Amino acid sequence: MVDRSDPIAFNSPESPKGVGIHGMEVYFPRFAVRQTELEKFMGASEGKFTIGLGQQNMAFVNDLEDINSVCMTAVANLLEKYNIAPTDIGRLEVGTETIIDKSKSVKTTLVQIFNEHGNFDIEGVDNINACYGGTAALLNTMAWVESSAWDGRYAVVVAGDIAVYEEGPARPTGGCAAVAMLIGRDAPIVLQTVRSSHFEDAYDFYKPNLSSEYPTVFGQESNVCYLRALDGCYRRFAEKWEAVNRKKLTMDEWNHVVLHSPYNKLVKKSGARMVYNDFIRDHNLPIFKKQEKDLQKFQHLMPEETYDDRELEKAFTEIARPMYKDKVEPSVLLPQELGNSYTASMYTGLLSLIHNWHKPKPMGAQVDTEAQSIGKKVLMFSYGSGLAATLFSFSITGPTGHIAAAANLEERLEERKFLSPQEFTTTLTDRETKYGKFDWSPSSDTTALFPGTYYLKQVDAHGRRSYARVPVSPFRRTINYGASAFHSRMGG
Repeated sequence: MVDRSDPIAFNSPESPKGVGIHGMEVYFPRFAVRQTELEKFMGASEGKFTIGLGQQNMAFVNDLEDINSVCMTAVANLLEKYNIAPTDIGRLEVGTETIIDKSKSVKTTLVQIFNEHGNFDIEGVDNINACYGGTAALLNTMAWVESSAWDGRYAVVVAGDIAVYEEGPARPTGGCAAVAMLIGRDAPIVLQTVRSSHFEDAYDFYKPNLSSEYPTVFGQESNVCYLRALDGCYRRFAEKWEAVNRKKLTMDEWNHVVLHSPYNKLVKKSGARMVYNDFIRDHNLPIFKKQEKDLQKFQHLMPEETYDDRELEKAFTEIARPMYKDKVEPSVLLPQELGNSYTASMYTGLLSLIHNWHKPKPMGAQVDTEAQSIGKKVLMFSYGSGLAATLFSFSITGPTGHIAAAANLEERLEERKFLSPQEFTTTLTDRETKYGKFDWSPSSDTTALFPGTYYLKQVDAHGRRSYARVPVSPFRRTINYGASAFHSRMGG
């Protein structure tokens, strides 16, 4: 019996090795609005959204798409691109905070994809806590694959949200995406045993009005909650990690860091905050030598006194600049292009990182991208308001190029349709009028959706929703992953 109170026991062979992510697929809508145009439309100063928030574009949906359709598209595309039979999935778990029914889970709508193939034996339901639900679903599912309850089949985790805000300063921080992940043993992206969490009772961002899609947000308070949770997680993670590895933990240990991204400016602040946490733990690290005298004033401050300290923030942002460029920036493509996708945000970041590893190199360069990525260690920070947070890590133990190839991000991002800020605003107003209503059908044009997109056909007089799908493109990239990667403990 493993004694979980002993950190050393986390390395016990009693726990199966290699549980992690085999494949990933992201769905994002066809429609987007440019943040530069939104600045002008909303009367903001130039650069307020692009430099101040650090965002480029924002994805959004019209009345044809809801959280069920968005997640169905991600899951169906994952199975089809990786050539995975729906009958080979034993668990499907969802993370979302986009609620359209107070009882029926998104998962019970998604199972129609599996029921059509005769699969009704599929565990898991929804996980809800702001942006944290996707991570809860992932950790639950990893535990199932490790456990004696595992039946030898793959699992799928889907994290997805439609983030919308009422007119006002928070509206540019919306977005939309869903990420579906294929989970199993002997995976190339392996979850490591050490992790730490931080939970509090907070009202920084919440949705008490059940008749509206829009949240109640206290922006500055939410930023402080985020950073306080990061501090707590990093401190506890370091204690556990050092007990296992018998050496001091610093940010030098990680090749990359993926941070939950409401907007990119907060990601930059968070990277600097992690460096500040290293400073708290050891003022004498080499990274602090050049600024040793300037940093002395911060040595005796309590961390909780520093969340609004602009001088400290500026100092550590400057120190962290090289770290951000090397370790964090490779993961920001999708969060900057799609906006805040709540539960999916962390995993659009991870997929961006994998894309970055394998994207085409300068002409003439001969680079083995698989060899370069294998062995990398990736630190992940997940945060959800209210609040829930976990710091955990992945080790890259096998090839990941197939994930980048299947995602095909650059080509798909180029195929988006950019609408004007006025069209964006009109679309959100139309969603407002239909939210929570019964007995209606969408009026938007299905031919404008990406091939393979599920869409809402009707909400009947009893609130029951029915869906259809745009035909899949015959030219879509697929990989023959199913037969070669399916590992059954029964030897099947």
